[in-house]
Amino acid sequence: MNNNKLKITFLGGVGEIGKNMTAFEYNDEIIVVDAGMTFPGDDLPGIDVVIPDITYLINNKDKIKAIILTHGHEDHIGALPFVLQEIHAPIYGTRLTLALVENKMKEHPKVKYKAITVKPRNVLKIGAFSVEFIKVSHSIAGSLALCISTPAGNVIHTGDFKIDFEPIDGVMTDLQRFGELGRKGVSLLLCESTNVCRPGYSMSEKSVGRALEEIFKSHPDNRIFVATFASNIHRLQQILQLAEKYGRKVAFTGRSMINIIDVGMKIGEIKFNRDILIDIDKIDKYADKELLIVTTGSQGEPLSALTRMAAGDFKQIKIGPNDLIVFSSSPIPGNEKSVYNVINSLFQKGADVIYDELEQVHASGHACQEEIKTIHALVKPKFFMPIHGEFRHLKMHKQIAMQLGMEERNIILPSLGMQVELTPNSIKKVGYTTAGQRLIDGYGIGDMDSNVLRDRKQLSEDGICVVVMTINNVSGEVVGDPFIITRGVVYQDEAEAFVQDTKSMIIASLKEQDLRGCDPTVIRNTIRRNVSNFIFKRTKRRPMILTIVLLD
Repeated sequence: MNNNKLKITFLGGVGEIGKNMTAFEYNDEIIVVDAGMTFPGDDLPGIDVVIPDITYLINNKDKIKAIILTHGHEDHIGALPFVLQEIHAPIYGTRLTLALVENKMKEHPKVKYKAITVKPRNVLKIGAFSVEFIKVSHSIAGSLALCISTPAGNVIHTGDFKIDFEPIDGVMTDLQRFGELGRKGVSLLLCESTNVCRPGYSMSEKSVGRALEEIFKSHPDNRIFVATFASNIHRLQQILQLAEKYGRKVAFTGRSMINIIDVGMKIGEIKFNRDILIDIDKIDKYADKELLIVTTGSQGEPLSALTRMAAGDFKQIKIGPNDLIVFSSSPIPGNEKSVYNVINSLFQKGADVIYDELEQVHASGHACQEEIKTIHALVKPKFFMPIHGEFRHLKMHKQIAMQLGMEERNIILPSLGMQVELTPNSIKKVGYTTAGQRLIDGYGIGDMDSNVLRDRKQLSEDGICVVVMTINNVSGEVVGDPFIITRGVVYQDEAEAFVQDTKSMIIASLKEQDLRGCDPTVIRNTIRRNVSNFIFKRTKRRPMILTIVLLD
């Protein structure tokens, strides 16, 4: 690359929600912004999380000078334990972000890394890059936008942001600095698009606090539960202040919630009278009106505390008619069914449930249209690329930029693997590199073409049939009846007849062959093929067939 060219590679977070990761390359140096994950869909059975494919970074790992984290949400830091196994570069982030990283890395004690704390308005020289950190509001404290400067131009990366005029920490998004950078000249704006389809402004976090206080006032005798995102420390701060004000003891449930509270207290991001905290095992010593239970499960996660309570499977808590459950969140796209299943179960147990369709008990951490327009107006970029959204979000964001006066030729819609080259006077696509998904399954890492994944899909859809049989290697005769086990192939009332018919078919088909001294692999393949065809004719299904041939 020539000295005045900056290459930007999109490894995640474009054309999708989550697993955000972008690489900036100037000469022989690379900085990486974020290393996020996302959760698997129904098409990925058994997969724990999904992270970006970092083949490009591994191939260029000697060039990587830094990994910069905009904030501490999982879709921005969740892939770090796996990235750091391959790439040894220092991590930069705010105090809370790095505290959350430290907590996450405890599960990966063999992975060593160096962490460097930064603050808003800091400017760091990282190789050929000059990186300035800009304060933004979001649904987690310690969130940053970035101004990345090279001789090719200044690039502003907004990270996830909103413009909250009543922030809990009293410090607004630094609109003044965005304006100053805009007047100095910004070559390229990379702006988040998550809420670009929503008109107007996002609701202030303090508005949620006011709505929650009305709930506390109007339900003085109920046992109150609040389900929210564990990472939303400002929301948790308001909830704890309300508990203290209304004389309630607070119990936390859910590992992620407890971890966040510990981290927040440790670094001073959450401040409250610790005397109000009680262990979940002690709640039976208090009256309902004295209790507030803060829990995970706002997204209907199957193993979360609230989901288990709704199912009657939580030892310390039984939901009843005097319980009020507040969902201080909104369903992430794709989670709606799970969330409403939990809400319905809670109603069925007699509880009262409040959620965002009924009250203003959640504020998004992402900018809506007018806030996005404000950033565009302040920054006045020469070129623009929307990020952090599905394609429909990116397309809508492009339309808004054009409404604000940008020419279409100065806007590029990025996609996974796309590489873009920025010079002081131009921007263009220069190709694609390997990108996509890596699948995390326990301690294993796989890809979409994995045999393991294909087997799981087949098992989940069509079941399995296991055939065990013994053959006399000298006479070639079948010894005894084949032993057959099926799971997920036929219904119970059909199972006995099905197994008998399958045995008869196997014995009949093998009688036609001379099995004396025959290779067991050939016999196994023959049985597998015959059983597969027999089951398909009978059920129109193709289960996984496992055959075990023992030679006597």
